[in-house]
Amino acid sequence: MKEFAPGFRLLPRDVIAILIGIAAASYLFSIEPWWSFVVVFVVAHFFLFCNVVRMARPFELTWAATFLALASATLLTEAPGWPVTTAVSLVVTVAVVVLQMRKPSYHGLGWQRINPELRAWWDARKA
Repeated sequence: MKEFAPGFRLLPRDVIAILIGIAAASYLFSIEPWWSFVVVFVVAHFFLFCNVVRMARPFELTWAATFLALASATLLTEAPGWPVTTAVSLVVTVAVVVLQMRKPSYHGLGWQRINPELRAWWDARKA
């Protein structure tokens, strides 16, 4: 079993992914600002989910599937459009973050206040 290490986390691979995202967004901004925004939006969610909230995989995949479906429709048919895609994705973001923070396994930023029983939950799972 993994070591008990809750809270904010930033690994070297995360920094590399963020830097690549920033470089891609910078390049795309001169071509099409919305594409740049989309890259920043996705990279920001990667950072939020992986490093700040420490999101469970099913919630990450729910957000990704929602965003991918909406973004694909926008790219292929120009509907629902980037503003709607962004707004719906942000609603899903709030929903999955709230659901994650209510779990007894929540171990992201602020876990001591949000989930003070985390250590007991962790120890019970190890036993």
